[in-house]
Amino acid sequence: MKKIIICTAIFLFAALLKTAEAQLRINVNVNIGVQPSWGPRGYDYVEYYYLPDIETYYYVPRRQYVYLNNGQWLFTTALPARYRAYNLYTGYKVVINEPRPYLLFSTHKVKYVKYKGNNGRQVIIRNSNDPKYFVIKGHPKYKAVAKSKTVVHSKNNAPASGKNTAKATGKSNSNGNAKSKGKQ
Repeated sequence: MKKIIICTAIFLFAALLKTAEAQLRINVNVNIGVQPSWGPRGYDYVEYYYLPDIETYYYVPRRQYVYLNNGQWLFTTALPARYRAYNLYTGYKVVINEPRPYLLFSTHKVKYVKYKGNNGRQVIIRNSNDPKYFVIKGHPKYKAVAKSKTVVHSKNNAPASGKNTAKATGKSNSNGNAKSKGKQ
């Protein structure tokens, strides 16, 4: 009987250990809110975009373009003058989730050359109707989501001025604005 109890205890301990180990390996990354509206839809997490038409990377967390200039990789918040005419909304983007992918540029240049000139062949975040993208500035439904959370209406149902986000009570003060419950 003792052997059965000991074997059961060992089995349960091993099962708990495997469950804990599996939970440690789960790594969920989400950065939807920082992805640009011109990025391709369908990704909850993006580290870099590779733009094959201009052989440039875009680093999503810092919102920086990474491009080769005279043998050096530059990180800038705007595309260089030579790429100003490039349309980020129609150009093809390849998602790359690995650190410093620009160090593999010679490989990416060959591997993703087939996507050059594929203008408009990718659904972008701005054109997606998936509600998870409504938190991204530049999405057509972004303002509707933001307003519904912050607008306070005065007695005549027009948006009240100021940064007050409390719920209106319907009573008005001397200047005609709605009073609100709670702290200002």
